[in-house]
Amino acid sequence: MGVVNVTPDSFSDGGANLDPDDAAATARRMVAEGAAIVDVGGESTRPGSAGVTLDDELRRVVPVFERLGGEVPLSIDTAKAEVARQALALGAELVNDVTALRGDPELAGVVADAGCYVCLMHMQGEPRTMQERPTYTDVASDVAAFLEERLGFAVATGIDERRICLDPGIGFGKTVEQNFELVSRLEVLLKLGRPVLVGFSRKSSLGRVLGDPQARTGPLSASIAAAVAAYERGATILRVHDVKEHVEALTVAKAIA
Repeated sequence: MGVVNVTPDSFSDGGANLDPDDAAATARRMVAEGAAIVDVGGESTRPGSAGVTLDDELRRVVPVFERLGGEVPLSIDTAKAEVARQALALGAELVNDVTALRGDPELAGVVADAGCYVCLMHMQGEPRTMQERPTYTDVASDVAAFLEERLGFAVATGIDERRICLDPGIGFGKTVEQNFELVSRLEVLLKLGRPVLVGFSRKSSLGRVLGDPQARTGPLSASIAAAVAAYERGATILRVHDVKEHVEALTVAKAIA
Protein backbone atom coordinates (compact mmCIF):
# COMPACT_ATOMS: atom_id res chain seq x y z
CA MET A 1 0.00 0.00 0.00
CA GLY A 2 1.58 3.25 -1.17
CA VAL A 3 1.01 6.42 0.84
CA VAL A 4 -0.06 9.73 -0.74
CA ASN A 5 -0.72 12.44 1.85
CA VAL A 6 -2.50 15.45 0.34
CA THR A 7 -1.59 17.54 3.37
CA PRO A 8 0.79 20.35 4.33
CA ASP A 9 1.71 18.81 7.68
CA SER A 10 2.05 15.02 7.54
CA PHE A 11 5.11 13.85 9.48
CA SER A 12 7.08 12.55 6.52
CA ASP A 13 5.78 13.85 3.18
CA GLY A 14 3.69 16.86 4.19
CA GLY A 15 3.40 19.32 1.32
CA ALA A 16 4.89 17.00 -1.31
CA ASN A 17 1.53 16.15 -2.87
CA LEU A 18 -0.65 19.16 -2.08
CA ASP A 19 -1.21 19.83 -5.77
CA PRO A 20 -3.74 17.24 -7.04
CA ASP A 21 -1.79 16.74 -10.27
CA ASP A 22 1.32 15.92 -8.25
CA ALA A 23 -0.65 13.57 -6.01
CA ALA A 24 -2.16 11.76 -9.00
CA ALA A 25 1.27 11.43 -10.62
CA THR A 26 2.68 10.00 -7.39
CA ALA A 27 -0.15 7.46 -7.20
CA ARG A 28 0.46 6.34 -10.79
CA ARG A 29 4.18 6.01 -10.14
CA MET A 30 3.59 3.92 -7.02
CA VAL A 31 1.39 1.47 -8.91
CA ALA A 32 3.99 1.26 -11.67
CA GLU A 33 6.57 0.45 -8.98
CA GLY A 34 4.49 -2.41 -7.64
CA ALA A 35 1.96 -1.03 -5.16
CA ALA A 36 -1.25 -3.06 -5.04
CA ILE A 37 -3.22 -0.04 -3.79
CA VAL A 38 -2.53 3.63 -2.98
CA ASP A 39 -3.84 5.20 0.23
CA VAL A 40 -4.87 8.86 -0.26
CA GLY A 41 -5.43 11.04 2.81
CA GLY A 42 -6.28 14.69 3.37
CA GLU A 43 -5.91 14.96 7.15
CA SER A 44 -2.66 14.47 9.03
CA THR A 45 -2.84 12.15 12.04
CA ARG A 46 0.77 12.60 13.12
CA PRO A 47 1.34 12.97 16.89
CA GLY A 48 0.22 16.42 18.02
CA SER A 49 -1.79 17.15 14.89
CA ALA A 50 -5.14 18.95 14.97
CA GLY A 51 -8.05 17.92 12.80
CA VAL A 52 -9.25 19.60 9.62
CA THR A 53 -12.77 20.54 8.60
CA LEU A 54 -14.86 18.40 6.31
CA ASP A 55 -14.68 21.03 3.59
CA ASP A 56 -10.90 21.23 3.78
CA GLU A 57 -10.49 17.47 3.64
CA LEU A 58 -12.84 17.17 0.67
CA ARG A 59 -11.07 20.02 -1.12
CA ARG A 60 -7.78 18.16 -0.79
CA VAL A 61 -8.75 14.62 -1.75
CA VAL A 62 -11.68 14.83 -4.19
CA PRO A 63 -9.60 16.38 -7.03
CA VAL A 64 -7.10 13.53 -6.68
CA PHE A 65 -9.78 10.89 -7.05
CA GLU A 66 -11.30 12.83 -9.95
CA ARG A 67 -7.98 12.85 -11.79
CA LEU A 68 -7.36 9.15 -11.28
CA GLY A 69 -10.94 8.15 -12.15
CA GLY A 70 -10.61 4.47 -11.29
CA GLU A 71 -7.32 4.31 -13.17
CA VAL A 72 -5.41 2.87 -10.20
CA PRO A 73 -6.60 0.95 -7.09
CA LEU A 74 -7.23 3.53 -4.36
CA SER A 75 -7.91 3.65 -0.64
CA ILE A 76 -9.27 6.68 1.20
CA ASP A 77 -7.61 7.42 4.53
CA THR A 78 -10.37 9.15 6.47
CA ALA A 79 -12.56 8.99 9.56
CA LYS A 80 -15.34 11.12 8.00
CA ALA A 81 -18.37 9.48 6.43
CA GLU A 82 -18.90 12.15 3.77
CA VAL A 83 -15.28 12.01 2.65
CA ALA A 84 -15.53 8.22 2.37
CA ARG A 85 -18.84 8.47 0.52
CA GLN A 86 -17.47 10.82 -2.12
CA ALA A 87 -14.20 8.90 -2.50
CA LEU A 88 -16.07 5.62 -2.93
CA ALA A 89 -18.27 7.21 -5.59
CA LEU A 90 -15.08 8.20 -7.41
CA GLY A 91 -13.56 4.73 -7.32
CA ALA A 92 -12.04 4.09 -3.88
CA GLU A 93 -12.03 0.40 -2.95
CA LEU A 94 -11.08 0.60 0.72
CA VAL A 95 -11.75 2.95 3.64
CA ASN A 96 -8.76 3.21 5.97
CA ASP A 97 -10.06 4.56 9.29
CA VAL A 98 -7.62 5.33 12.11
CA THR A 99 -10.56 5.53 14.54
CA ALA A 100 -11.86 2.02 13.72
CA LEU A 101 -15.37 3.38 13.03
CA ARG A 102 -15.52 5.39 16.27
CA GLY A 103 -14.94 8.87 14.85
CA ASP A 104 -18.09 9.31 12.76
CA PRO A 105 -21.26 7.33 13.63
CA GLU A 106 -22.30 7.32 9.97
CA LEU A 107 -19.11 5.80 8.56
CA ALA A 108 -19.95 2.17 9.29
CA GLY A 109 -23.20 2.51 7.34
CA VAL A 110 -21.38 4.09 4.40
CA VAL A 111 -18.94 1.18 4.28
CA ALA A 112 -21.68 -1.43 4.66
CA ASP A 113 -23.85 0.13 1.94
CA ALA A 114 -20.91 0.38 -0.46
CA GLY A 115 -19.76 -3.18 0.13
CA CYS A 116 -16.18 -1.91 0.09
CA TYR A 117 -13.13 -2.99 2.07
CA VAL A 118 -12.29 -1.33 5.39
CA CYS A 119 -9.23 -1.21 7.63
CA LEU A 120 -9.80 -0.83 11.36
CA MET A 121 -6.85 0.65 13.27
CA HIS A 122 -6.00 0.78 16.95
CA MET A 123 -5.22 4.17 18.45
CA GLN A 124 -4.96 4.95 22.16
CA GLY A 125 -6.36 8.45 22.67
CA GLU A 126 -6.42 10.84 19.71
CA PRO A 127 -3.65 12.37 17.58
CA ARG A 128 -3.21 15.55 19.61
CA THR A 129 -2.44 13.71 22.85
CA MET A 130 -1.85 10.05 21.99
CA GLN A 131 1.92 10.09 22.62
CA GLU A 132 1.83 11.75 26.03
CA ARG A 133 1.61 8.66 28.27
CA PRO A 134 0.63 5.51 26.36
CA THR A 135 -0.09 2.76 28.89
CA TYR A 136 -0.98 -0.92 28.46
CA THR A 137 -1.21 -4.00 30.64
CA ASP A 138 0.07 -6.09 27.73
CA VAL A 139 0.31 -4.13 24.49
CA ALA A 140 -0.25 -7.02 22.06
CA SER A 141 -3.16 -8.50 24.02
CA ASP A 142 -4.73 -5.09 24.69
CA VAL A 143 -4.54 -4.08 21.03
CA ALA A 144 -5.92 -7.46 19.94
CA ALA A 145 -8.84 -7.15 22.37
CA PHE A 146 -9.68 -3.69 21.02
CA LEU A 147 -9.53 -4.83 17.41
CA GLU A 148 -11.63 -7.91 18.17
CA GLU A 149 -14.32 -5.64 19.65
CA ARG A 150 -14.22 -3.29 16.65
CA LEU A 151 -14.32 -6.23 14.25
CA GLY A 152 -17.45 -7.47 16.00
CA PHE A 153 -18.99 -4.00 15.81
CA ALA A 154 -18.25 -3.71 12.11
CA VAL A 155 -19.81 -7.09 11.34
CA ALA A 156 -22.86 -6.24 13.46
CA THR A 157 -23.42 -3.09 11.38
CA GLY A 158 -23.56 -5.14 8.17
CA ILE A 159 -19.95 -5.03 6.95
CA ASP A 160 -18.80 -8.30 5.40
CA GLU A 161 -16.12 -9.75 7.66
CA ARG A 162 -14.21 -10.94 4.59
CA ARG A 163 -13.70 -7.28 3.62
CA ILE A 164 -12.14 -6.20 6.92
CA CYS A 165 -8.44 -5.90 7.71
CA LEU A 166 -6.86 -4.86 11.00
CA ASP A 167 -4.03 -2.45 11.84
CA PRO A 168 -2.25 -2.37 15.24
CA GLY A 169 -1.57 1.35 14.75
CA ILE A 170 2.20 1.63 14.91
CA GLY A 171 3.01 5.04 16.41
CA PHE A 172 -0.57 5.78 17.44
CA GLY A 173 -0.39 5.93 21.23
CA LYS A 174 2.59 3.59 21.67
CA THR A 175 6.13 3.90 22.97
CA VAL A 176 9.10 2.90 20.83
CA GLU A 177 9.31 -0.42 22.67
CA GLN A 178 5.59 -1.09 22.31
CA ASN A 179 5.74 -0.49 18.56
CA PHE A 180 8.47 -3.08 18.12
CA GLU A 181 6.75 -5.54 20.46
CA LEU A 182 3.58 -5.37 18.37
CA VAL A 183 5.48 -6.49 15.29
CA SER A 184 7.45 -9.16 17.13
CA ARG A 185 4.20 -10.58 18.55
CA LEU A 186 2.08 -10.19 15.44
CA GLU A 187 0.74 -13.72 15.91
CA VAL A 188 -1.50 -12.39 18.69
CA LEU A 189 -3.34 -10.23 16.14
CA LEU A 190 -3.33 -12.91 13.46
CA LYS A 191 -5.40 -15.12 15.77
CA LEU A 192 -8.34 -12.81 15.04
CA GLY A 193 -8.46 -14.37 11.59
CA ARG A 194 -8.26 -11.21 9.48
CA PRO A 195 -5.45 -9.79 7.34
CA VAL A 196 -3.15 -7.47 9.28
CA LEU A 197 -1.81 -4.18 7.92
CA VAL A 198 1.43 -2.78 9.33
CA GLY A 199 2.47 0.82 8.73
CA PHE A 200 5.98 1.27 10.14
CA SER A 201 7.35 3.25 7.18
CA ARG A 202 9.42 6.30 8.21
CA LYS A 203 7.96 6.28 11.75
CA SER A 204 9.94 8.11 14.44
CA SER A 205 10.47 4.90 16.43
CA LEU A 206 12.83 3.73 13.69
CA GLY A 207 15.01 6.81 14.09
CA ARG A 208 14.92 6.59 17.86
CA VAL A 209 15.96 2.94 18.03
CA LEU A 210 18.93 3.94 15.87
CA GLY A 211 20.10 6.36 18.55
CA ASP A 212 18.37 9.71 17.99
CA PRO A 213 15.95 10.28 20.90
CA GLN A 214 14.48 13.35 19.15
CA ALA A 215 13.95 11.70 15.76
CA ARG A 216 10.72 12.65 13.97
CA THR A 217 11.17 10.11 11.16
CA GLY A 218 13.19 7.00 10.41
CA PRO A 219 15.41 6.19 7.42
CA LEU A 220 14.48 4.04 4.45
CA SER A 221 16.83 1.25 5.53
CA ALA A 222 15.05 0.92 8.87
CA SER A 223 11.63 1.10 7.23
CA ILE A 224 12.53 -1.80 4.97
CA ALA A 225 13.86 -3.84 7.89
CA ALA A 226 10.61 -3.34 9.80
CA ALA A 227 8.54 -4.21 6.73
CA VAL A 228 10.43 -7.45 6.09
CA ALA A 229 10.13 -8.40 9.77
CA ALA A 230 6.38 -7.76 9.65
CA TYR A 231 6.04 -9.76 6.43
CA GLU A 232 7.94 -12.69 7.93
CA ARG A 233 5.60 -12.63 10.93
CA GLY A 234 2.46 -12.77 8.79
CA ALA A 235 1.49 -9.22 7.84
CA THR A 236 -0.60 -9.16 4.66
CA ILE A 237 -0.47 -5.44 3.83
CA LEU A 238 2.50 -3.11 4.29
CA ARG A 239 1.76 0.62 4.16
CA VAL A 240 4.86 2.38 2.82
CA HIS A 241 6.10 5.67 1.39
CA ASP A 242 8.93 4.20 -0.73
CA VAL A 243 7.22 1.58 -2.87
CA LYS A 244 9.98 0.51 -5.25
CA GLU A 245 12.53 -0.21 -2.54
CA HIS A 246 10.03 -2.09 -0.38
CA VAL A 247 8.79 -4.19 -3.30
CA GLU A 248 12.37 -5.15 -4.14
CA ALA A 249 13.18 -6.09 -0.54
CA LEU A 250 9.98 -8.07 -0.12
CA THR A 251 10.52 -9.90 -3.40
CA VAL A 252 13.85 -11.14 -2.08
CA ALA A 253 12.35 -11.99 1.32
CA LYS A 254 9.59 -13.97 -0.39
CA ALA A 255 12.09 -15.84 -2.57
CA ILE A 256 14.04 -16.87 0.52
CA ALA A 257 10.89 -17.83 2.43
